This record gives sequence, structure tokens and C-alpha cells, in this order.
Amino acid sequence: MRWSPFRTKAATDQPSGYNSGGWRRILEPFTGAWQRNVEVRQDALVTSSPTLFACLDRISSDIGNLPWHVKQKDSNGIPRTIETPAKARALESPNDYQTPDAFRRAWSLSKLQHGNALMLKAGGQMFVLDWTKVQPLVSESGSVFYRLSLGSNQNLLPEAFGEGQITIPASDVIHDRGPCLYHQLIGVPPVTAAYWTAVKSFHIHRNNAELFSNGSVLGGLLTVPAGLSDDDAKALKDYWSNTKPTDTRVVGADAKYTPFGSNAVDSQVVEQLQLSDKSICQPFGIPPFIVGAESLPSGQKPAEYMLSYFVLGLQQHVNAMETLLTRSLNLPQGQYVQLDTDQLVRMDQGRRAEVYGRLVTDGIYSRNEARKQFDLPPAPGGDQLLVQQQDVPLSSVGNTNG
Repeated sequence: MRWSPFRTKAATDQPSGYNSGGWRRILEPFTGAWQRNVEVRQDALVTSSPTLFACLDRISSDIGNLPWHVKQKDSNGIPRTIETPAKARALESPNDYQTPDAFRRAWSLSKLQHGNALMLKAGGQMFVLDWTKVQPLVSESGSVFYRLSLGSNQNLLPEAFGEGQITIPASDVIHDRGPCLYHQLIGVPPVTAAYWTAVKSFHIHRNNAELFSNGSVLGGLLTVPAGLSDDDAKALKDYWSNTKPTDTRVVGADAKYTPFGSNAVDSQVVEQLQLSDKSICQPFGIPPFIVGAESLPSGQKPAEYMLSYFVLGLQQHVNAMETLLTRSLNLPQGQYVQLDTDQLVRMDQGRRAEVYGRLVTDGIYSRNEARKQFDLPPAPGGDQLLVQQQDVPLSSVGNTNG
């Protein structure tokens, strides 16, 4: 695979839009987009919001667990799994430090968190780049390039990349984008839509933690008769503040303590958290029960809700990954990359047996083809399709009646 980087100096005092060198810089709506000038940092938010973390982890891990195969259509137009071609060996070993599972997961996480996943193709390997160190560029002729800012030699890229800034053509990368709301080269992540809801959930959890660390005491008002000096008031306040909430407090001078009662908002914390959890799941396309935000729907079988989860939350990412890999690996006509989505329900053996059993009885699969799905060896005589004897063509039925 071709690799021809162009080293450039750091862009410091360059205006937005067209800059020196004939480049047109593609920017987000604003630098840092959703996390700029916000009290809670992104990394703290992701790791402290159980539902947001679960959405990122569930989608990325499930996609990571879907092995990819190279398919080719035979003379009958039927796709068959073939041995991985030489030009697609990176599918079996993307790089020296990641398995295919870890590579797919890193790809998915970058897209979910940043709206963009950029994979560098170099030396027959693929590397998931840090999108925060990438800047898309468009030349005056309309060609697309990407500027990589490599801060140190610990970027896990081949030694030839070194440090500094490198500009590479779009043909040397795979760019998977989320919804492009502002520019066709800049995707917007689902975290953007879930951000403020996650911030609300973050503050609810933090306030609850502070409440329980204070012995579940909300606070109160300490009143004393008039005439208390400032020094006595300060001493009384210090005494009250330095005593544990669970300790017995003894205060003279006819002081009275009135605890604050919980208001209507405090009593609806659980409802607020449940609403927040469902709102976080919405931009990810995940049914809330998948990440434990609500109970499982009654009357549904595992295969049914996993199908719903795949269609709503995974299918768009799986399709994009398959299409981009097929195109970027330059596979011959008729060959393409496909992820094995059957792995999503691999534990539901009863459902699988029911489906493949029906395929055999309906003459769609032979017994040996069905046995192969369960890693079983061929059985003698199992290559023949089976149909019931009374099944006859409709044309024969018409002629008989005539």
C-alpha cells in the first residue's frame, strides 16, 4: 500500500479558511465542539456516567466481537467465504499491538466519541489515529489531505513517521464519519446529543455522593436568641461544622436546630436519573434495556431484542466498516468484506437450532450445511436437500384440476 507523507511546519499564525501553501482548512463548528468551556471534562464525564460509559462500551465491544471475512460470489452468484487475499492480510493482523477485535473496538470508540475514525494504511498494516491530532485539508484543486500532528515517538506508529506534522493524501487513510451536519469531512458524534443529559446525571450522582458522605443529612438552620456576638456565632458555627453528623451535639444558650426537609425535586431523583439514562441511549440508537437503563420487555425472546438492538444501534456502523474496508483494500470485482453478525446471538442455541431446522425442512439448507453452522462434521447423505413428498408445483396442481 502506498505511503507518501509530506512533512510540514506547525501552523501557528494562520487565519482560518485558505492559508499559506494553498490549503483550505476544514474546521468543526468550534474548536473542541461540545466539550469546550464546560465545567465537566469529557474524560471525567465518560468514566463517571454509567449509562454513557455502557453505551460506548457495549457498541464498541459488540462490533469488536464480530469477526470479518472476505466473501466472493461463485458462478451462481452465491457469496462464499474465501481465504483472505494477500492485499487484505491486515484484516488478520492489523498491526503489531492490536488484535482484530481490539482494532475494531478502537475504530468504533473513535467514531462514537469524536464522530470520526481515521485509520492509517502503512506498510501492509492499519492504525487507528487519534482524531484530536488530525486536521482534514482540501487543496485548491479539490483533493483531500489529512494533517497529522505527531507529538512524540510514543504514538505507536512506524518509526518512519517520527514527530512533528505530516500531511498525507486521503488514499492512505480510511475515514469513517458519523452524521456530517456541518461539513462532509467532519462527522458529529452521538456524545454531542447526549452531553447535557449526561452532565445532569453527573451532577445528580455527585450531589448524592456528597449527601451520603455527610451522613445523609441535608443540613439545617441553627437559631439562638438575639444578642449573640459575632465571636460566639463563629465559635458555634465551627463547633457545629466540625462535629460529625452522626455525633450527638450539645448546644446551650437555648439554641434550636431545624433540619431542612427534602423538596419535590429531591424526591424525584430516581425518576430524573431514569429519564436521563433513556435520553443518553437515544442518540446512540440503543434500546435502554440493553445497557440496564430499564427492565427487559416482557414477552420478547433474546433473538428478538438483539435484532432490535442490531438494527437501531449497530447496523449503520457495521455497514460503514464493511463498505470502507472493501473499497480501501482494492479487492477484486466480486470480493468484499463482511462482518459475521451471527455472533450476536451465538449463545442462543435453541433459537439457532429452530431457524436452521426450519431451513432444512423447507429445502433451503441441506443437513450438512446446517451442521456446519454448529461446527459439526458432515453426516453421510447429508448433502441432499430434503422436501416433503406431497410438495408439488402449482402448475401440476392446475393441470390436475383441469
